[in-house]
Amino acid sequence: MNEISKILAVVDPTSPEQPGVSRAAWLAKATGAELELLVCYYNEYLSGDRLFDSPSLEKARNEVIENHEKHLEDIAEPIRKDGITVKTSAVWDHPLYEGVVRHANASGADLIIKDTHHHSAVTRALLTNTDWNMIRTCPMPLWLVKPRALAEKPAFVAAIDPMNQHDKPAALDDEILSMSKRIAGKVDGVVHAFHSYDPRIAVATATANAYIPVSLPFDEIEQQMHEDHQKRFKEITEFHDVDDDKAHLIAGLTHEELPAIADKLAADVVVMGAVARNRWKRLFIGATAERTLEHLPCDLLILKPDWFKTPVDLSNHDAA
Repeated sequence: MNEISKILAVVDPTSPEQPGVSRAAWLAKATGAELELLVCYYNEYLSGDRLFDSPSLEKARNEVIENHEKHLEDIAEPIRKDGITVKTSAVWDHPLYEGVVRHANASGADLIIKDTHHHSAVTRALLTNTDWNMIRTCPMPLWLVKPRALAEKPAFVAAIDPMNQHDKPAALDDEILSMSKRIAGKVDGVVHAFHSYDPRIAVATATANAYIPVSLPFDEIEQQMHEDHQKRFKEITEFHDVDDDKAHLIAGLTHEELPAIADKLAADVVVMGAVARNRWKRLFIGATAERTLEHLPCDLLILKPDWFKTPVDLSNHDAA
């Protein structure tokens, strides 16, 4: 994608704290982007679905939306005083993730920023069903914010898969690194590249292909696998000018190693790709991503390949 010129921040009207709005305002100021604050609201008792619609229900819906618009203006005013162009929108739509995707597409947003749900009993912020559906269906970059402050020089960890083990197109790795560097350059941040591989895959493959009893050179097989991954990883990190001391190639399972490296580097944002697949008429993201995202201690910036088409109906939607 090109430079970020418009950021859409999703506002939770039920919460007094808006870390997503704060993050979006910070990024908008750093990039010079326009910021739009969005409340997407729906109430089935005012929708007219249960009973025949009436002028009184329509009036009630309009009043609710007007109140949300006033609330958004209260949030926007101090941000505008910081020199940021801020627009506000309150829409009646559901489910929430579809309404956000529809509005983002119609408004031409380059990036969506949304809070994640904070669980007070643990240090992690847990992803909600809406978050997962946004990950699966959002065609533009999605930044999920966890309730924590960023460092003065934020650390971005670009998680790539140069061997395309999980069916990710190679161009997506380039975009992950490009986006990481583009944003880090605007906020005086630093970019690390990360890739992990499971050496057991090579051993299991070699074992499966051994049709007669032989003594397999497992150490040599693992070493060859390491060299193959190292070669591809180095090619892409050198192309994107990532210093060797910030390129982390690790033997291990991604869902274990990525949270560990994020902790070790005190990462502020992990940037990774998600490829949705249509199976049995449902959308899934990779099992590795599913197992990884909940355990990351920092913000998540999730990108889709250029060819991705959202399953959300982008036509004008009347939830009432």
